[in-house]
Amino acid sequence: MTHALQRLTAGASLAMSALLLAGCGDAAPAGYPGYVEAEYVFVASPLAGTLSTLSVRRGDDVPKGAPLFALESDLEQAAVAEAQARVRQASASLADLEKGRRPPEVAAVRAQLAQAQASAAQSEADLLRTQKLVADRFLPPQQLDQAKAARDRDRARVAELNEQVRIANLPARTDQVAAAQAEVKAATDALAQAQWRVAQKSQAAPAPARVVDTLYRAGEWVAAGAPIVSLLPPANVKLRFYVPETLVATLRIGENVTVRCDGCGGDIAAAIRFIAPRAEFTPPVIYSRQNRANLVFLVEAWPSSPNPALHPGLPVEVLLPR
Repeated sequence: MTHALQRLTAGASLAMSALLLAGCGDAAPAGYPGYVEAEYVFVASPLAGTLSTLSVRRGDDVPKGAPLFALESDLEQAAVAEAQARVRQASASLADLEKGRRPPEVAAVRAQLAQAQASAAQSEADLLRTQKLVADRFLPPQQLDQAKAARDRDRARVAELNEQVRIANLPARTDQVAAAQAEVKAATDALAQAQWRVAQKSQAAPAPARVVDTLYRAGEWVAAGAPIVSLLPPANVKLRFYVPETLVATLRIGENVTVRCDGCGGDIAAAIRFIAPRAEFTPPVIYSRQNRANLVFLVEAWPSSPNPALHPGLPVEVLLPR
């Protein structure tokens, strides 16, 4: 550290010590020094890729839903098209199984049934003639047996084709339909995954915010999960200050405090949201001879409403309720 920097640091320490000395007597100090802090939102994509579009610049105020950036997504778009084709294929297979045969196929079976019925009628007539001729002894008994066999064969053929016509109008078996339904579900889920990957290649502002920084430029490769844009929503500004251990027991979560700062134009209302569960030694930045051996507790308070005057790093003075 250079001599000039040492003198500057010493001067800052002395100024802070003087501020605290004024409030470290028997009377309670007017206020406790602190500073403005922020909780930044780092927006990233869970997928890697080349940054194709950066839609914001540092310092921009963006509304909720405003596009921030987009990564190249040619591969993901192709995966979506493939998944859509598989969904159509699986859906068509399921629809085909859920209905009977096509009308031309059913018509062909019905034509075969008509032929069989005609043959059965002919064999019935032949049997009657053969019975009469055998009874009159014009034909041997063997001819009657052959006529009966032909009649029975044609009857069986008619019964078979009647069943085929009935089956032709039925859908596929239950297990086949269930398998096809599972294929449709799997293809639909794969499509949803592909569409999610495309959606993740571009990100929008999750809330109204100011762009604090952009960490990549268009054309650069971005690793999966690497932040590309840093945002600061107005509601993410908070105040941090330290109180002596003698006062920490009197503070309550939700308790209101008053904040003052240079150029703020008036008192700012805030509420305590966090009190550190453990004590700390007095930080060097608020070092003084009277409190150097004391313990202090970190307290965080949040403004009741966003205030544009509260910039991260701005020194403030926090007044506790009497």
